Amino acid sequence: MQFEDSLAFANNLDSEDPLAHMRDAFHIPQIKDSDQNEIYFCGNSLGLQPKLTAQYLHDELNKWQRLGVKGHFDCQYPWMPYHEFLADESANLVGAKATEVVCMNSLTANLHFMMASFYRPTAKKFKVMLEDHAFPSDHYAVESQVKFHGFDPDEAMILLKPRTGEECLHLEDILATIKAHADELALVMLPGVQYYTGQVFDMQVITQVAQKHDIVVGFDLAHAAGNVEMQLHDWGVDFAAWCTYKYLNSGPGSVAGCFIHEKHHDNPDLPRFSGWWGHDKDTRFKMDNQFIPIKSAEGWQLSNPPILSLAAIRASLDTIKQAGGIGELRKKSKQLTAYLRFLLQTRLAEHVDIITPDEALSGCQLSICISSDHKPGKEVFEAIEAAGVTCDWREPDVIRVAPVPLYNSYTDCVKFVDILEASL
Repeated sequence: MQFEDSLAFANNLDSEDPLAHMRDAFHIPQIKDSDQNEIYFCGNSLGLQPKLTAQYLHDELNKWQRLGVKGHFDCQYPWMPYHEFLADESANLVGAKATEVVCMNSLTANLHFMMASFYRPTAKKFKVMLEDHAFPSDHYAVESQVKFHGFDPDEAMILLKPRTGEECLHLEDILATIKAHADELALVMLPGVQYYTGQVFDMQVITQVAQKHDIVVGFDLAHAAGNVEMQLHDWGVDFAAWCTYKYLNSGPGSVAGCFIHEKHHDNPDLPRFSGWWGHDKDTRFKMDNQFIPIKSAEGWQLSNPPILSLAAIRASLDTIKQAGGIGELRKKSKQLTAYLRFLLQTRLAEHVDIITPDEALSGCQLSICISSDHKPGKEVFEAIEAAGVTCDWREPDVIRVAPVPLYNSYTDCVKFVDILEASL
């Protein structure tokens, strides 16, 4: 499509957008002391609230009020199997079987639980590969696991670094590092989408190459779930985890998601941290102390989950389903993000450096560095926030903006660039 830098052109795109109606399914924050909506480009940090959420939460509060403990069993959406109601749509988002996904814990907790099972270092094969600029929580988790097993992180952690003068990693460099350390690597753990640059990693190829060398592969999908299309089952990924409060719009600190490939479900030699909720459902209430794991991703659960959080996730998943699923969202996202990129490059090329790769290697997020001589990037960020834009700042010098296809518009993109230009 031939884009134009005009509000009229953006309005026309919005009028032809088959997902434009989904904006009405969300609560859009308003600018302080105003009746005007914000330009909310921060779904990569916290997604907006679906209007279904309050209804679904109220349903569960009402159930608790009316039924007490009986809400676990004989009613609509009983609490006992509530996590099962999220499995199909969660699986659709990441390209998995319903038996391979479960909503439980938090993201970093899930990464720890997965490494308890899948990081099994030996004297020779003990190293973990991750990014040098990994999200801090991922780095902390890997470093603590390495120490827990008695290894020195300086020796056991292989940190991928971009080429000199660049921000993003090259696939060939990732694969070359895997091959160079194949005899030492026990685990490759990378993001699906890099939080700082917005770069999408080729999860399929990375998995194939690593597993040829008997290396376990796991992904942090915090910035990928609900953003890009994936096929975790077909790719053979060993495990993955994601939060649900970014592109999945389930509320701050909401319960996370986890994927464990079915090839691991019935492996009696695979260790795990176990709990009551991972025990075989048919015998769970016999209350004996012989753990029999469920032969699915559910077998890694420990405790019964917080139902109110799961209700918010169900509301979000149902909203995404109304939009036609991740495939339809991705179609719009490609064009919406391409339009924002076009506007930035057309109007502000001298002042803005987009470090996010092009469409083939990016999702919703564009990471912007300000190259203006007039103001530092942090001051520009503060200025656009004051003018009614919500995005976020990541040290040392990136403004992250994420036009989300569920609730952002082409008009938002034009208005954002107008504000950014004025702030420069």
